[in-house]
Amino acid sequence: MSLKSFAAKIFAKTTVRKISRWSSNPVKTQQKVFKKLIETAANTSFGKDHGFSEISSYHDFAKQVPIRDYEALKPYVEEVVKGQENILWPGKPLYFAKTSGTTSGAKYIPLTKDSMPSHLQGARNAMLCYINETGNADFVDGKMIFLQGSPEMTEKNGIQVGRLSGIVAHYVPNYLQKNRLPSWETNCIEDWEKKVDAIVEETRNQDMRMISGIPSWVQMYFEKLKVKTGKPVGELFPNFELFIYGGVNYEPYRAKFEALIGRKVPSIELFPASEGFFAFQDSQKEKGMLLQLNSGMFFEFVEADQFFEENPKRLTIGDVQLGVNYVLLVSTNAGLWAYNVGDTVQFTSVKPYRVIVSGRIKHFISAFGEHVIGKEVEQAINEAMETFGFSISEFTVAPQTSPPEGELPYHEWLIEFEDEPKHLDQIAKKLDASMQEQNSYYFDLIEGKILQPLKIKALPKDSFQKYMKSQGKLGGQNKVPRLSNDRKIADRL
Repeated sequence: MSLKSFAAKIFAKTTVRKISRWSSNPVKTQQKVFKKLIETAANTSFGKDHGFSEISSYHDFAKQVPIRDYEALKPYVEEVVKGQENILWPGKPLYFAKTSGTTSGAKYIPLTKDSMPSHLQGARNAMLCYINETGNADFVDGKMIFLQGSPEMTEKNGIQVGRLSGIVAHYVPNYLQKNRLPSWETNCIEDWEKKVDAIVEETRNQDMRMISGIPSWVQMYFEKLKVKTGKPVGELFPNFELFIYGGVNYEPYRAKFEALIGRKVPSIELFPASEGFFAFQDSQKEKGMLLQLNSGMFFEFVEADQFFEENPKRLTIGDVQLGVNYVLLVSTNAGLWAYNVGDTVQFTSVKPYRVIVSGRIKHFISAFGEHVIGKEVEQAINEAMETFGFSISEFTVAPQTSPPEGELPYHEWLIEFEDEPKHLDQIAKKLDASMQEQNSYYFDLIEGKILQPLKIKALPKDSFQKYMKSQGKLGGQNKVPRLSNDRKIADRL
């Protein structure tokens, strides 16, 4: 055992004890965070506008601070972007994480001196929990790769602007710098295809042990490695032993990954976003990710079925139930207040509080009142892959509301198979049966002959990559929506 891996195990044990202290006192932990947020921001413009100095309870807060998305918070953010101080949080932010919004154009999410630690500690703590639980720390002695956006930044009124993953790259601790790939120069390449080609050249002869990134883009890297070397990834990197991912569900990609690698590799799931690092997988034995209740973020939850009502009921951590689909709201030490992140979550455990990401509140299909969510289609595709033994590169689902005359409407599943299987009709039946079993609204629509069973459209290889490239969203943190309530993506594909 190396000195580095020995030290990692000691550090892991200490960190897990600290995590246990706050995770075993969830309500008290969140009350403490709430109190500090309100007190700290009382003299900001937002705090004065919303009477923070008079808030003495969560009930007051919920009454005085409405739920907002980025568009509703934008007037305050624009003041911050202009360089004004004490608008949403004391002083100025250190950075803006720039993201592309669907309705608001470019979004500028503030990152402050107070909020940065949560972005940095989440992934670190996930690895330390893994080390503590499994006793495996050998990966710290080899090379690690982080597939991420460019670390180069611009400046806007004295505030640095960049992609979240690129900003975080500036904070990789010194003890990991020697192990970290790709090089700074390669990370700065903007063209994603050229960047992945350069990463292949830099890493193909290295002792890669830990690889991190969004599954769809890591898959692209693995495919290029295999083409370039003619070897499975697991043979090329015999010590590769840990895959860390976030942003999308890994399960639809798992079979393809294991085929490219040639064996199974343990994985850790993260739940990062520009608005905060919300959760991380703390156990290989338990389902879900541990919600970061002590990291300067106060969480609220609204049942997804009620979210679009005029005054939906808002819940705090002590009120949530297992298996219910909730819209996630956060108030943070970066100056976001009752902010709708856009993600929906379900709790898999309340001792401690663990979640899975079930979808996006704006990514659903309810063209006929069926309320289909991401978790349902992902479970259906996973069951079908297990039954029929196929693997996929990517998929998305959209309604077909205007079928040929005489046909009932249906859901169209656009799937890019690794190798197109025979008997697509049987696979479609399996998918449809799973959807009916999971979703009673969908079942009723099929039974009532409002919808016909779903249909599969098999797409040629690289269809999704070509689509993302055409939208200027190839690589980085960009993801293909699993569900659309219209046919914009489906028709372009």
